[in-house]
Amino acid sequence: MRNDSVRLRICFDKHGKIRFTSHRDVARIWERTLRRARLPVAYSEGFSPRPRLSFGLALSTGHESNAEYLDVELDPSRLTVDIEELADELTAHLPVGMTVRELRMIDRTTPSLQQAVTSCTWQIDVADTDADTVTRAVAHALAADTLIVTRERKGKQVTDDLRPLVLGIDVIGPIEVEHRTDSGTVRLIAELGTQPRAVRVSELLAALDPPLEERRVQRLHQWIMNDEHGRRGDPLRAAVPLTPVVAT
Repeated sequence: MRNDSVRLRICFDKHGKIRFTSHRDVARIWERTLRRARLPVAYSEGFSPRPRLSFGLALSTGHESNAEYLDVELDPSRLTVDIEELADELTAHLPVGMTVRELRMIDRTTPSLQQAVTSCTWQIDVADTDADTVTRAVAHALAADTLIVTRERKGKQVTDDLRPLVLGIDVIGPIEVEHRTDSGTVRLIAELGTQPRAVRVSELLAALDPPLEERRVQRLHQWIMNDEHGRRGDPLRAAVPLTPVVAT
């Protein structure tokens, strides 16, 4: 990486049919978008140079989000774009369902998104159940000392305890689906930790008693702890700024 590069941090959303696009394909979309916007992206060295892009926590295919993040290394010697107009410029080149919400230039010493994000807030709609059943399942999970799940990692079955990373779950209640009240759909708001390994929504729902089936999931926030007092902020405002925030 160039020592004189600068870093652009972008917050974008992902809604509608684009939610079925994989994380890898989203990366390709961004590579194409940055080329079309003519940003001077810095490239890695070696036989197969790649654009210096660094994404935050991968979003599972089929999930929506208000809070996806991307860091882009730029060559300042070729940076001629008006930063104040860049959010709209990038959105114009993105597919329907992806919108740049905010961006800012940040100091290169800012920790990477993968290292810095400590938890995510999720909106989870679960199917074919009722609020009482969900409330009991959540209360039982929060009162438990452990929430054990078994999953495959590198071809081996491993057992993990999710409970330390389940930071909170609130049952919102039955919600309207397609302009009608559907008693079979209940909404949860959950905050799940990401360090040392992010808890997946599917893992949380499978660990409940009874297990719950997701209908629609949306990531609302990603959080970074700002200091030793436990105060937190989003990855834009918690980063070391280079220029003021640009909002759309």
